[in-house]
Amino acid sequence: MSSPRDPDPDDAFQGRRDDGSHWQEPAHLGGEQDGVEPNIADRRKRPRDSDQTSDRETWRPPGWDLPTASPDRDRSPEVDPSWTPPASPPPASPPPGPPPGSAPDRPRGGLFGSRQTARDPEMERAFTYEGDPLGAQSWALQHGWTITDGSGPEDAVLTGLLETAPVRPGKEARPAGVLRGRAGAVELVAFDVVYPVGRQWVAKYAITAAPMLGAVPTFRLSPTRLWKHRTGGLLPVVSGNEAFDSRWQLLAAEDGPQVRRLVQDPAVQGLLLGTDDGDEFWTGAGHLAAVRLDGHRPQLIEHHSRLLTAIVGALAAGY
Repeated sequence: MSSPRDPDPDDAFQGRRDDGSHWQEPAHLGGEQDGVEPNIADRRKRPRDSDQTSDRETWRPPGWDLPTASPDRDRSPEVDPSWTPPASPPPASPPPGPPPGSAPDRPRGGLFGSRQTARDPEMERAFTYEGDPLGAQSWALQHGWTITDGSGPEDAVLTGLLETAPVRPGKEARPAGVLRGRAGAVELVAFDVVYPVGRQWVAKYAITAAPMLGAVPTFRLSPTRLWKHRTGGLLPVVSGNEAFDSRWQLLAAEDGPQVRRLVQDPAVQGLLLGTDDGDEFWTGAGHLAAVRLDGHRPQLIEHHSRLLTAIVGALAAGY
């Protein structure tokens, strides 16, 4: 009967002492080393003889060194006598298009192009800014008119008149350069509608108005070529004059005798047909007013004065 202490007859290591006397440290941990193959630490300190990159003075990258200079390198190479230059190509034909010196075509705008229409010089002049505030004030002083800046208590009514204007002035608009005086028997007030541009106020519209007494019919007298705003509830009133109705349109809240006299008045028709169709007339805030896309100047004040005097006379003819 055997016990755990009995030796195993099949044990291959039977008879060997397990006292660690045969253990050997690995080479990379400092054991026995080959004399030919140096350690990696020794390579960092002393590279092999075949490593040329270790010598910074003699090592060059491939292709770094230039070829040796030859004494005849400046001489042009010999040309093969059998070689003939190629024939010159024929001149290229000019690109298709208009001949030189002709005027280029004007660019067409829009998706399908634009029609070239002749410009109306009268219309261009009507919408060209010609405001002269200093000239208008000088004219006002010469004719005994008064001048205010539009911020006084007497100018508060102008804000209400401006809100009823057919040009939709906007919230930033305010009256400025207010001139008051008389044109014949009619009291007039002329002012510019200015807007803030940077640190300045720039005039965009010129308005001349005449205060009206009594009941004033609500109407608007505008050129037919101008776009109409705020026309809700207004009815067209024709004059029967084809030449006048083709250029001017009267819109009124009701077709009454006053507006009939106005649209059929020969003096009013003659004055309006003689203009450039650049003014609009309307009633609001107890005034009869005229507006133009421009700044005030002496000629415009006189122009509005003539037209407003004729319209006031036509409206008051039945009284």
